Amino acid sequence: MPLFLLSRRSGQYTMNHDHSKKIPDGASFDRSGSQDSLDELSMDDYWKELENIHETRGNNHEERAALVVKEPDEGELEEEWLKEAGLSNLFGESSGDSLESMVFLSTLTRTQKAAVEKRVETVTQTMRKKNKQHQIPDVRDIFRVQNDSKGKVCDGSEPSTVRTSENKSETQDGTKGPNFSLGMDEQKTPAEDMPFSDTDINLEISFAEQAANLKDSSIGKMCKGGGGDTLLPNFRLPKDKTGTTRIGDLAPQDMKKVYSLALIELTALYDILGTEFKQQKAVKIKTKDSGLFGVPLSVLLEQDQKKVPGTKIPLIFQKLIAQIEEATLETEGLLRIPGVATRIKSLCQELEAKFYEGTFNWENVKQHDAASLLKLFIRELPQPLLTVEYLKAFQDVQNLPTKKQQLQALNLLVLLLPEANRDTLKVLLEFLQRVIDHRDKNKMTLKNVAMVMAPNLFTFHGFGSKTIEQSEFVMAAGTANVMRFMIQYQKLLWTIPKFIVNQVRKQNTESQKKEKKDKSMKKLLKKMAYDREKHEKQEKTPNDADVPQGVIRVQAPHLSKVSMAIQLTEELKAGDVVARFLSQKSGNVQTLKKEEVFLYEIGGNIGERCLDDDTYMKDLYQLNPNAEWVIKSKQS
Repeated sequence: MPLFLLSRRSGQYTMNHDHSKKIPDGASFDRSGSQDSLDELSMDDYWKELENIHETRGNNHEERAALVVKEPDEGELEEEWLKEAGLSNLFGESSGDSLESMVFLSTLTRTQKAAVEKRVETVTQTMRKKNKQHQIPDVRDIFRVQNDSKGKVCDGSEPSTVRTSENKSETQDGTKGPNFSLGMDEQKTPAEDMPFSDTDINLEISFAEQAANLKDSSIGKMCKGGGGDTLLPNFRLPKDKTGTTRIGDLAPQDMKKVYSLALIELTALYDILGTEFKQQKAVKIKTKDSGLFGVPLSVLLEQDQKKVPGTKIPLIFQKLIAQIEEATLETEGLLRIPGVATRIKSLCQELEAKFYEGTFNWENVKQHDAASLLKLFIRELPQPLLTVEYLKAFQDVQNLPTKKQQLQALNLLVLLLPEANRDTLKVLLEFLQRVIDHRDKNKMTLKNVAMVMAPNLFTFHGFGSKTIEQSEFVMAAGTANVMRFMIQYQKLLWTIPKFIVNQVRKQNTESQKKEKKDKSMKKLLKKMAYDREKHEKQEKTPNDADVPQGVIRVQAPHLSKVSMAIQLTEELKAGDVVARFLSQKSGNVQTLKKEEVFLYEIGGNIGERCLDDDTYMKDLYQLNPNAEWVIKSKQS
C-alpha cells in the first residue's frame, strides 16, 4: 500500500521514496517530445514556485501527517464506482430491489450503458471468484430487462450506430409527452448532426457519444491537438432556448442524479478515448478539528457557519483574498513573488490564535504575505482541494486527444467535486481571473498565474509516478495546462450539460409513471386531489380562473398575493416575466431589485430549476408542460 506524505507546511503529497534529486531545469529539457508540453512557454515560474514551497517546508520541522491512499483489490474499484453511481443495488444483497436502477438505466446513452455494463461484468466475475453467497445477476440479464421494457435509449441496435433515439415519450394515458433529446439521433450521420463549429461546445449531445462519432471520422482528425500550442481556443456555448443550467440552479434531489450521470458520462468518455479512469481512495486519517490551516473544509465551514450562518466559503479564505485585493491588483509579480518564509510562519501562528477572536492586526500583513498565506491554505488542506478521489483524473485530462475533450472532461469533474470544494475552487478561479485582468500592470498573464498556482493545486510527485526528470516535466507542463483551462473556461465549467439535465427529466418522468402504477399511491393521490379541489373551491377568486391554452400563471407566494397570467409568445423570455412582475406595486415587490429575484420552473419533470433570463418560455413550456412557475429569491 503506497504511502503519501503530506507536509503540514508545503502541502506536497509525495511518495515515500527518495526525493533528493534536484528540481529539473525546465529550460534545458527537450520539450518537443510531449503533446502536453507548453512549447514556447517558459516553465521558470513553475520551478521557482516549487522552490518557494520547499523553502517554506524547510522552515518548519513539524511532523508530517501520513495520507494513505488505498490501492483497491480486484473488483473493489468497480464496486465502489457502482455505489458512487447510485447503482449498488445491481449486485449484492439488495440486488433483488433494483427497480429504481432499472428506471435509471433506461435513460442512459449507448456509451454510458457500455461503461456501466463493463463495471458490472467485472464485479460479477469477482464475486463468483470469491464465492459470495448473495445473488449475482448476469450483466446481460440486467440490460436485457431494461432494453425489453423500453428499447429506446439502450436498444442494442447495430454496433456501428453509436447514436440511439428517444423521441417518443408517452404519458400514462397514452398521449405523447414532451420530447427529451438525449443527443442520440440515429437518423443522422455524425457529420450531419453536428452543425457546431470547432469552438462551439455542444451540450445537447453526450460528450462520450460525440467522442465515439469523431473517433474514426475526418472531423476527429481535424480537431486534434492537446496542450501543444500556447493559444487557447475561444470556446463558447451556443444559446439554448430552454435556458442554460448552471451549478446551483437545480434542487438537491436532482443534483444527486446529475452527480451519478456525470460519473458515468466521464467514465464512458475516458473509455472511448482509451484513458484509464481510476478513483483514488484515501484512508481516513486523524485531522485537526479546529483552527485555520490544515483543517478539513467541512470542519472549517461548520465552525464558520456558527459565526456567519449560510457561509459556503471558509472565512479565512475570503479574508485573504479581500486583503490581497484591498491593496491593488496592479502590483507587479502578484502571486509570483513570495513573502519571507519565516514571516509567513509567524503570521500563520498568529492567525491561528487571533483570527476568530477578531484581534488579529491585518495592517501587519503585506500583500505578498497574504498571497503566500492563500497558497499555503490551499496546500495545507488535509486532502487536496480537487480531492484525493479525482486529483489523478484532473491530472489525466492533459492526456485526452483534443482541447474540446479536455474541456468536456473538466466540466464533468467539476460536477463531481463535493459542494464545499467546488464553491471554494470557484471563488479561487474568479479571483485569479481578476488578477489576470490587470496583467498590463502586474505582468501576471494567464500563463504566469497558471504556472504559479499549478504546484499548489496539483501534485506531480505522487500517485505512482517515479521521480524521473522527464516525467516530472511532463506532469508539470500538463498540470499547468489544466490550470490554464480551469481559469480560462471557468464559466463553461460551471454549466450543467443539457443532455444530463434532459436525462434527469427523463428519470423523473419514468419514476412518476412507476409511482402512479402503485395502488396505494393512486389512492393517496386521489385523496390529495380531492382535498386540493375542495381547498381551491373555498379559496378560488375570479383572478385564479382556469388558465387558458398558451397562457402560464406565474406566482410569487413569498413576495406578493397577486399571481400573473402571462400569454406565451415566441419571443417571451424569463427575464421579461420577472421584469413584468417587478413593475407591479403590490406586496414586497416595490423594494426588490431585478438581480434579487428569479423565475423558477418547479415540478413536472424537474424538481426545481432556476431559469436564466434568456430562457424562451414557450420552448421550456413545451419541454415541461406540467411545471409551475414561481418567482422567488435565490438562496445564497
